[in-house]
Amino acid sequence: MFSIFDIFFLDFYIFTASRIHIPNTWQMPQGGANNGEDLRKAAIRELREETGVTSAEFLAEVPYWLAYDFPIKVKNKLNLRWGTNYKGQAKKWFLFKFTGKEEEINLLGDGSEKPEFKKWSWRLPEQVVELAVDYKKPVYEQVLKVFSPYFSLDAD
Repeated sequence: MFSIFDIFFLDFYIFTASRIHIPNTWQMPQGGANNGEDLRKAAIRELREETGVTSAEFLAEVPYWLAYDFPIKVKNKLNLRWGTNYKGQAKKWFLFKFTGKEEEINLLGDGSEKPEFKKWSWRLPEQVVELAVDYKKPVYEQVLKVFSPYFSLDAD
């Protein structure tokens, strides 16, 4: 399985959601792609599964994978839960512009997966980094730097 992250935004704000079982953590939708699955199509599927959103226009993709290591405590917890020996994650990042109405956003997703989030908010890019867990912040900064032209006043 390959990991992917979606960023979708409206005007200059980025969609973030807080995890159900991890208090005070905010992130962007994420998920996995199955072997052989087109990564952009997987990102669209994950966006729909986690947020119910289907009104999104693809804009850009980070042209390389970005990785982070899990802190020891997180690594041990995840490996115990999943029966694995993961050290971290490498993710491919996609940027989508939200073209729908906010009523479309549904944290129950499309009903095909168990919900992961309890609330959502539109955030400025610097807030997204500020509210991320510490070990993901450097990757978030890199991603937002790549996508920064889309968040500027003259992006349209």
